[in-house]
Amino acid sequence: MRYTPKSEVDRRITKLQERMRQNAIEGAVIVQNADLFYFTGTIQNSHLFIPSEGQPLLMVKKNLERAIEESPLDNIIGVSSLKEVYSAIKSHGFGLIKTLGFELDVLPANQYLRYQKLFMPAEIVDISGLIRAVKMVKSPYEIEILKDLAKVQLEIFSFIRDNLRVGISELEFSGMVTGFARKKGHSGLMRVRGFNQELFYVHLLSGANTSPSYFDGSVGGKGVSPAFAQGSCDKIIGRNEPVLVDFSFILDGYMLDQTRVFCSGKLPDHLARAHASAVHILKELEMISRPGVACSKLYDRAVQLAGESGFIKHFLGFPEPVAFVGHGVGIELDELPVIAQGFDTPLEEGMVFALEPKYVFPDGAVGLENTYLVTKDGLETLTVFEEDIIYI
Repeated sequence: MRYTPKSEVDRRITKLQERMRQNAIEGAVIVQNADLFYFTGTIQNSHLFIPSEGQPLLMVKKNLERAIEESPLDNIIGVSSLKEVYSAIKSHGFGLIKTLGFELDVLPANQYLRYQKLFMPAEIVDISGLIRAVKMVKSPYEIEILKDLAKVQLEIFSFIRDNLRVGISELEFSGMVTGFARKKGHSGLMRVRGFNQELFYVHLLSGANTSPSYFDGSVGGKGVSPAFAQGSCDKIIGRNEPVLVDFSFILDGYMLDQTRVFCSGKLPDHLARAHASAVHILKELEMISRPGVACSKLYDRAVQLAGESGFIKHFLGFPEPVAFVGHGVGIELDELPVIAQGFDTPLEEGMVFALEPKYVFPDGAVGLENTYLVTKDGLETLTVFEEDIIYI
């Protein structure tokens, strides 16, 4: 178990404060768990106040003892109500704030209305874009965690290769993978920022279990019920069909994203050729990705290559494709950057993102996904494992 160092938390807060000053935001109040962890090292029930200049204040409702143990911040106090939050900020020397930032992309509307009334007449503005921009570039400390995580991720896919068999249900084998991952220290929780975008960390689909779903991903799956309409179901894994496994191990709050395709027997020709196209697309994107290249250029090139494959209508989902071929990963699965049309942010050293060219057909899904670190020379692959179809 790692506790986030003070130097790391201070660096993150300083980066956010720089962006706040550039946007004339005098203060920010952070309440979402993923952001709290990023800026404080704890997810205890708290309000984090960050002024555009000066020291932050962490106000904890539950549990103060753990927050003090886990967070390296200097100013940590206990509060019992929302009114005390406002009083504490005033006593901290920041009573006349004109512009106050909140994470409006994730904040419930009734909470927003309460904050609006409490901090009146301050103007409440959305600071989520600034937060996500700071989180987009990883520090050496974060990269160290991700590289440690990559070693365990390799063990997971080796376990899948060595234990997957015909005749077992998707749900049973998913449970086996889950149990192995928990033994290795998986936290059991996956954070996705998008509203209503729930996702289990073992996304395992075989053969014709490719039903589209509400989730903003290229491969859906039937799931166990309409209450959770995605992913594995009670289907029995058979021969000569693809078994697509999309898995994220989570260590010390951070995750990687990786997909591979397994098969017992031989895949139908169209699926084998589509998978070869996905590998070709991935290799092409790896080659052209380097600092300064716009994310949209990678997406456009992926679509162009998919068009040349003859399987374009199955690329990134069928019959409803998603509009991206990659996404940032870190504390949340859907961080920046997004590898999508119109997302012209250039790649930058320290970014970490996944590329996932996939094809979906009624009789199976194929393709692969790797997570990469952007270095000064290009991409470093963090999720290493055999990339062709893995026959068992």
